[in-house]
Amino acid sequence: MELHSDSLYKGLLQSPELSEYILETAVYPREPELLKEIRIITENHPLSIIASAPDAGQQIALLLKLINPKKTIEIGVFTGYSLLLTALAIPRDGKATIDLDRDAYEMGLPVIKKAGVEHKINFIQSLALTVLDELLEDHENRGSFDFAFVDADKVNYQKYHERLWKLLKVGGIIVYDNTLWFGTVVMPEGSVMEERREDRLHIIEFNRFLAADDRFQISQVSLGDGITICRRL
Repeated sequence: MELHSDSLYKGLLQSPELSEYILETAVYPREPELLKEIRIITENHPLSIIASAPDAGQQIALLLKLINPKKTIEIGVFTGYSLLLTALAIPRDGKATIDLDRDAYEMGLPVIKKAGVEHKINFIQSLALTVLDELLEDHENRGSFDFAFVDADKVNYQKYHERLWKLLKVGGIIVYDNTLWFGTVVMPEGSVMEERREDRLHIIEFNRFLAADDRFQISQVSLGDGITICRRL
């Protein structure tokens, strides 16, 4: 099986038609209007394929309602789709966000302001590892976070995981995006587009690491580009 350039829909189902059926039947009718606005804005970005998938977003929104988080962190914001759905679910000022690309964030910022949740967001333009290490220096931050979402550079996923483990409270949730990496995790390396090969290897290694990490209960879900939900034990 070879990944072609025209296979860039977010779903990993066997047919784009089945993926579209799920979106049109169960996801889009329940998608909040402001999230839809960010999704449409994001379609104009040249890297729109890296945005959070709406079906994965629906799953994350359900998780947020179940755990009722007070303090969250997001590594990798892009235009703010997952950021907005989290901000809508948390209290007044509980969300820290980290990304190097402020320009992409500002594409969705007018919608975030319209939603009245900008005051909940602390946008930090920085390398994520630097910020996480700074958070860990304050011992009050350790074991204080309820929820984390990671959709950033794949080479550092395991490093993020080790730091988030210390920041997360027992029972807290981390969601990692892109853990099936366009389906390439099961493809021969030679059949994968060259620009995706390096991250494919990082994701395969990270998936193996998570499977053996007995500090967390995990569930890998084939929504969007694959998400892995980790609950700290």
